[in-house]
Amino acid sequence: MSILGGNNLNSVPASQKQTFATNYLDLSSAANAGWGQQYLPDLMEKEAEVFGPRTISGFLSQVSAEEAMTADQVVWSEQGRLHLSYKGNMSAANVFTVTHDIDEAAGFTATAHGVRVNDTVLLSNANGIFKALVTTITTSAITVAPYDGVAIAQLTTAKATTLLVYGSEYGKGTGYYNNSAVNNDLERHTSNEPQFKTFTNKPIIMKDFYEVSGSDASRIGWVEVSTEAGQSGYLWYLKAESDTRSRFTDYIEMSMLESVKGDDTVAANAVDAHIRDNGDVVGTQGLFDAIEDRGNVTTGVTGVNAATDLAEFDAILAEFDKQGAIEEYMMFVNRGTSLAMDDMLASMNSYGAGGTSYGVFNNSEDMALNLGFTGFRRGSYDFYKSDFRYLNDKSTRGGINAANAANALRGVMIPAGTSSVYDQTVGQSMKRPFLHVRYRASQTDDRKMKSWVTGSVGAATSALDGMHLHFLTERCLITQGANNFMLLK
Repeated sequence: MSILGGNNLNSVPASQKQTFATNYLDLSSAANAGWGQQYLPDLMEKEAEVFGPRTISGFLSQVSAEEAMTADQVVWSEQGRLHLSYKGNMSAANVFTVTHDIDEAAGFTATAHGVRVNDTVLLSNANGIFKALVTTITTSAITVAPYDGVAIAQLTTAKATTLLVYGSEYGKGTGYYNNSAVNNDLERHTSNEPQFKTFTNKPIIMKDFYEVSGSDASRIGWVEVSTEAGQSGYLWYLKAESDTRSRFTDYIEMSMLESVKGDDTVAANAVDAHIRDNGDVVGTQGLFDAIEDRGNVTTGVTGVNAATDLAEFDAILAEFDKQGAIEEYMMFVNRGTSLAMDDMLASMNSYGAGGTSYGVFNNSEDMALNLGFTGFRRGSYDFYKSDFRYLNDKSTRGGINAANAANALRGVMIPAGTSSVYDQTVGQSMKRPFLHVRYRASQTDDRKMKSWVTGSVGAATSALDGMHLHFLTERCLITQGANNFMLLK
């Protein structure tokens, strides 16, 4: 038996202080290239953070609350308007035909109107404003008698006439009658019942995972990495794991903003078929879709940048007056809109003699000039402005906006405070923020933000020579009182 030495052993000493192939590590050889050179580079171990804070989460934490649920869907009801007001046309002289409610709601049926005989009404259209008494009614036609005796002309233009009930007037000793021609108690008025609308949303399940082999988890790196969570070290898998977690957290927030419900009217919905959701409606309604569906959208006066002049803000105030008249709003806008608002507010200021004057103080030439505004008051409304990173970052909505400026989303206005709604799950009226997140949770499983590890790295749970880090959440966003919200486009 013989023992053979390796062919590439550096084991032969030299008698002189000279470099030979047998006693010198050739740093220029292909085998050793990259580990050392005659002049070694200065290795900057710290990974450069060139994109600043990369996460966009945090928006919902500022404007919403969170609440657990156990059901497959959330159902809530919102109050209707208190006063009776309708749109329609003058189908004949002194005859108003109801076609829409005051919000021009789709699917409104004329039989739902609550106008009664002997109600006093205001009628407004292009011919003027008229005051009249209701004399007869049908399921859709309301015949009136003008107080001034001058007939209200026919005007058949759709939705061009508005009717408002402002009171009533009865003769002495009379009762309530559906038809003044029937003067008996057999045809009394029916009472007007409160109207409310019911809305639903459903949670979606979101998942992600990170995988690393056992060898890579124990391998040291030469670059020091840091994470959004504050971790640092020379193990690259820590960086990758943290990035996966941060990305998933951002996906949670982005889904609550961008999601839409699937179209369950399509006979073969490809999304439903792919998810295999047993025919249930797929998707969930996010914030932007809820405002598009039930709220308000402004494109600005010029159509270039929304809400950047007082004329547009005055139009916004007029619209909010028609809704809940909530007097405090948070505005989350992109950079262009934020600067345009600063310029608008600055232009309202009378410039000081010694320099530019902004805000409640006079800036001197020796001060750092503050050209930005965080809030202002117009009429009885207070607006507080904040940049929305999601609308600026090129890798999120900022990039989408840049690619399609005609349909860009430049901001959102969210009312402050709470709303009162009837929660059908709880069975009572409750005060809640206008926005709140519902997540699945029970005594058995909390799915608000689950994470767990499988594999043999660390505490071994399986025979896998590696580590799987899993993330899961099941949640939806509830947008109550969307009529008080505004999208800036």
